[in-house]
Amino acid sequence: MGSAGATTLMAQEIAEQPDAVRRTLEALLPLRPDLARLFEGRHRVLLVARGSSDNAAVYARYLLETHAGVDAALAAPSVATHYGARLALDDALVVSVSQSGETEEIVATQEWARSCGAATVAVTNAEGSALATRADLPLVTRAGPELAVPATKSYLTQLVALAVLATALAPRPADLDDDLARVPDEVARLLGPLPRLDAAADLVAGAATVVASGRGLFLGTALEAALKLEETTLRAARGYSYADLRHGPISVVAEGVTAVLVAAADGPLTGAMSELARDLGDRGARTVGVGGDDAFAAACTEHLAGPSLPEALAPLAAAVPVQRLVERVATRLGLDPDRPRGLAKVTRTDPDS
Repeated sequence: MGSAGATTLMAQEIAEQPDAVRRTLEALLPLRPDLARLFEGRHRVLLVARGSSDNAAVYARYLLETHAGVDAALAAPSVATHYGARLALDDALVVSVSQSGETEEIVATQEWARSCGAATVAVTNAEGSALATRADLPLVTRAGPELAVPATKSYLTQLVALAVLATALAPRPADLDDDLARVPDEVARLLGPLPRLDAAADLVAGAATVVASGRGLFLGTALEAALKLEETTLRAARGYSYADLRHGPISVVAEGVTAVLVAAADGPLTGAMSELARDLGDRGARTVGVGGDDAFAAACTEHLAGPSLPEALAPLAAAVPVQRLVERVATRLGLDPDRPRGLAKVTRTDPDS
């Protein structure tokens, strides 16, 4: 797959991601000492985002805690914008994530965090945006202009920026550098042939119900898969953590359900995702697996290759087969993934915020 053969803007922007990742790494890796200094004397990170950016923040939370050993949590913007609560954030670094940097709720929450004593970092694709210019330190991604409404290259470069942040706060910031350097090439590799892409898209397009699930560092990827499917196919798709799916919703899984499952090739949770794929199949569901190991691939009805990266960084490149699947499902259904009905690039959460 390449931009020359792309039939939609979404496909074209998916194909631009290797260069976008390289540019973002080149721009942001030199800022790691500044990030470390900004975090000095602080003990936790709060992440502020909505939509796809929120799914990127879920990845950052897991990476900060598992790799950097830093307490991290997702903040609720309405605590600031509607409840007006006053919190003691002197020990916090607040990281606001917004593709446009102009989502009013996110900008207002960043200002609130600063007034509560937090240091602030903005992750955005717009250098002159309100979010970037008002942060203590902006991490400006280098995705370039994104014309399709569904976030693809802006989402992936957000993941890159958040990986840079997490490594900056880790005891040994350079530990993942060799693998970070391989991410652009892994993204490029996953833009090549995916032999079962059409078959996987047919499974999803023909499903009565679609769910997506992942675990740990891949939870954000699963939530993003569900969100992208809803945005582009105009059908409900639910994203679940492995644990949440096991604790109730799995009881209604039967024929007519297709599950998109995402997994790392290594790590402590890959085996559990293989067990989930087998269990869903036994209940009559069809499964589309992305990534994982050989056992995971064998347990799924259809399987798309994932990246050859350690679990800590695999979600970056794993976004690519997920995006390609979503774009293919939308076109299979005769829909325009570039301009989903009722959506825009800059979101107002509600008219009163």
